[in-house]
Amino acid sequence: MTDKTFAPRIFSGIKPSGGLTLGNYLGAIKRWVAMQDTGGFETTIFCVVDLHAITVWQDPAELGSATREVAAGMLASGIDPSRSILFNQSRVHQHAELAWLFNCVARMGWMNRMTQFKEKAGKNAEKQSLGLYAYPSLMAADILLYHATHVPVGEDQKQHVELTRDIAAKFNHDYGTEFFPLTEPVIEGPAMRVMNLRDGTKKMSKSGESDMERINMTDDADTISKKLKKARTDPEPLPSELAGLKDRPEARNLVDIYAALSDQSPEAVIGEYAGAGWGTFKPALAELAVEKMAPIATEMRRLMDDPAEIDRTLAHGAEQAREIAAPILNRTAEIMGFVR
Repeated sequence: MTDKTFAPRIFSGIKPSGGLTLGNYLGAIKRWVAMQDTGGFETTIFCVVDLHAITVWQDPAELGSATREVAAGMLASGIDPSRSILFNQSRVHQHAELAWLFNCVARMGWMNRMTQFKEKAGKNAEKQSLGLYAYPSLMAADILLYHATHVPVGEDQKQHVELTRDIAAKFNHDYGTEFFPLTEPVIEGPAMRVMNLRDGTKKMSKSGESDMERINMTDDADTISKKLKKARTDPEPLPSELAGLKDRPEARNLVDIYAALSDQSPEAVIGEYAGAGWGTFKPALAELAVEKMAPIATEMRRLMDDPAEIDRTLAHGAEQAREIAAPILNRTAEIMGFVR
């Protein structure tokens, strides 16, 4: 293990493979804004990871639009390009170069343990791209290219941060150095995993069959209210203790959403609404969600009407990112013995 001291630095990203949802906001972007504003980190770096998107085929026009929408969502939510670095990954070529170096550090056994590939590939693993199999190595490069010490992730990505630590530790060991930090995952908060509004056992997804399953970050106030009031629940009122939601996934999901939007714990929400029926709770949740999300949707639509403004912001962020990334990549190559 390395005992070198690294400045506290955040890196995280979102893949542009469809529209942003409330799950992206509560599970990631809202937390990033808090880390930018009050987290005590020297640098906060946020990325639209468009290289990850092409592990499955993307329509080129749609990829460009989706990249700008993700950037717009971050900006509208409070990511401030004067305080954080915001860019799209493909503008900084060092990501791909370091990923290749890490392909030669990572072991096949490590990659074979990555559960997300197994889930995404299913029975057609041999028909999937090499990129889908190897993308955890690119994810490690994304993080370590900036010597990021902390990565806010969902539970489903924790394994990839553990792989990043393995790659850093092996590189440091093999080359007798303390060059890369052992990055820590940051997993916290009541709504880290926002669930489907029609099936509380499934994660809220951009690719669900029905638009009623999710709150899109571009939904207007009426749409947000309608979706939450029609969200699936059960006939029982809210219990007096959180344990009473154990086998009630839809009810628990709505309580978690309320908690995250109001910056409370789920226990506090139950304390406030114990015994209340859904005729009381759903309108209150809808009102809260409209208050928090509708202004973000309005600003997103404004930004997306001016893609040149988004592109300028991403280009400036890429310049800032390269200033950090280039010397780290160059030193990595020198450590490995390359003639530069």
